[in-house]
Amino acid sequence: MRVKILRQETPISKPYWQEFTYEKKENETVAGVLTKLNYKDDLVDVNGKRAPRIQWECSCLQGMCGACAMVINHRPALACETFLKNLRGDTLILEPLSKFPTIADLVVDRTIIQENLKKANSYIESYAGADDREYDQMYTAAKCLKCGLCMEVCPNYKGGKSFYGAAFANDCYLIAKRSQTREKEIKITYRNSFEKGCSKSLSCTDVCPMHIQTLWSIASLAR
Repeated sequence: MRVKILRQETPISKPYWQEFTYEKKENETVAGVLTKLNYKDDLVDVNGKRAPRIQWECSCLQGMCGACAMVINHRPALACETFLKNLRGDTLILEPLSKFPTIADLVVDRTIIQENLKKANSYIESYAGADDREYDQMYTAAKCLKCGLCMEVCPNYKGGKSFYGAAFANDCYLIAKRSQTREKEIKITYRNSFEKGCSKSLSCTDVCPMHIQTLWSIASLAR
C-alpha cells in the first residue's frame, strides 16, 4: 500500500507531500504504520529518497489521551483507533489537523483549547451535587480528551478566537451542573463563546472518540 503524508519541517516552512510504500496488514492501526515506518534507520520514500523520521504524537495508544489526533483519509480520527481494514483503497493519506497551527508534520499546537478555558474562568469554585438524571451525561462529558477532532470537523470553528467549539460547551455544562456559585456566570460565557456561533450541525458528535452527546449539553444549558 501507499502511505501519503503531508509533511512540514518547521512551523514556518512550506508543507509538501511525501509518499512511502508499506506492506499492509489488515489488523494494524495507523499508529502502528507510523511506528514501523519510523523504526527504520534508512527511511526512504517511493522515489528512493532518504526521508527524515515522521513527526507525530502518541502517548497511551489506547484511545484514552487524544494525542494522536490527525486527518486520516480526509476524516479526523485517532491514529491508534483507526484500523487499516476499515479504510477503503490501498492508499493511506495522513494530514495534520488543519484548524490548529502545525509544529511539524502531523504534530499541531492545541494550546488554544486550554487558553480559551482559562479566558472563560472555567472552574467549579464550590461543588454542588447534581441531579441524578444528569449523571450519565456528566460522566460521558467528563471523558473529553481535548483532542481537537470536534473542532476540526466543525463548520463554525475558525481558530477559536470567538467561537470556542464543542469541547468548551461540554466543559461549561459540567461546571454549570457541579458548581454552587458559578452557574449563571458560566452560562453567560457559554452563550457568548459557543451558543451564538453554533449552527448545530452536530458533526462533533460523529467524530468524538468518547461518543460525547454535545446536544445533551447544549439542551441542558439552554434550560
